[in-house]
Amino acid sequence: QVHLVQSGGGLVQAGGSLRLSCAASGRTPRTGAVGWFRRVPGKDREFVATISATGDYTYYSDSAKGRFTISRDSAENTFYLQMNSLKPEDTALYYCATNDDTISTVYYIKEYEYTYWGQGTQVTVSS
Repeated sequence: QVHLVQSGGGLVQAGGSLRLSCAASGRTPRTGAVGWFRRVPGKDREFVATISATGDYTYYSDSAKGRFTISRDSAENTFYLQMNSLKPEDTALYYCATNDDTISTVYYIKEYEYTYWGQGTQVTVSS
């Protein structure tokens, strides 16, 4: 079992930056591919970014590309989402997730491909 605890987030003005963190504990030392998703009230949770277990490959949604950066510190079992040039439409509840694919270079963009989820952290971008 892997337990994910998120931190970061908050209120920021448009154009500002935030960094979300996601710390893994439990079955470690290795965790699988990592994804960040977000949910706006009344809408389905949507994919934001992912990084493979090896850290070699990343993939972003069109809305995140060029502004967000996903990374992982495998030694600390902590994952990050650096968000720059934030827009009001980035306002959402953000979730980190991981799975049991701890060895491959594959990344995952579907919710059902993840087994363990963080508690969510609110990001609010004011205009």
